[in-house]
Amino acid sequence: MGIGLYLTGVFFFALNDALGKWLVTDYSVGQLMLLRSVGAAVVLVPMVWHLRIDLFDFSQWRLQILRILCMAGDTFAFYYSTRTMPLADVMTFYMAAPLIITALSVPLLGEKVEPFRWAAVVAGFVGVVIALQPSAALFSSSSPIALFGALMFGLAVTVTRRLRRTHWLPLVVWQFAGAAVIGGATLPFAWTTPDWFDTGLMFLVGIVAMVCFICITRALAMAPAATLAPFQYSAMVWATLMGWLVWRDVPTLPIIIGNAIIIGSGLFVFYVDRSARPVPAE
Repeated sequence: MGIGLYLTGVFFFALNDALGKWLVTDYSVGQLMLLRSVGAAVVLVPMVWHLRIDLFDFSQWRLQILRILCMAGDTFAFYYSTRTMPLADVMTFYMAAPLIITALSVPLLGEKVEPFRWAAVVAGFVGVVIALQPSAALFSSSSPIALFGALMFGLAVTVTRRLRRTHWLPLVVWQFAGAAVIGGATLPFAWTTPDWFDTGLMFLVGIVAMVCFICITRALAMAPAATLAPFQYSAMVWATLMGWLVWRDVPTLPIIIGNAIIIGSGLFVFYVDRSARPVPAE
């Protein structure tokens, strides 16, 4: 169940990236962060009202603030770096996140990372590099920003696992509230009035991102971070499929080989996990 939710979240993660990359060519990053939070609020507010969840349980307030800052830093860095770097190069940095998550899960979560999980994470990253074929822009002045975003995402996922006993709804609500505050603070310096279509797209990005983080947050409450980390690479598979369906981009041989390695690493982890489960007594 946890792996299925995580895979669903990563699909919406890839969709969010594609929509955001398109919008930040015309609008500021802060503006997008604010308006996508408004779009998410359209759905989150009725959820809060229906579920009657206490949003003000700050028993672990330090971790919650750290998570909000990490998620906001991740979002800002990703959108900002895509304004000056090709999406494939930015994704190369972000696909290093499973390595970061796996490494952090040992000291911060006390999880045991078996050798086969390390092998799957490393193999998946090799598949990403083969598929993306990063350009010279990988070493541009925006590279540190993209790397910072990947680090923030990896740390945010790890902290989310630490907060697994906290209900998912407050985590997602405060995450978007923090992004709205940070995005709103930038508006005096950069604002472009969007038309109705682009406004709708920004709201849609918020809903897509909200579904993404709900799935990922719930998945991390069900399964160890190191178990889920290799499945982050499935974003590359979705990106390839979207490119073919929407833009008719025919996958090249490196993309096919890279995605085959990524899928293989994920299936390997799934198979070993299933094989390691105890057989129920009859």
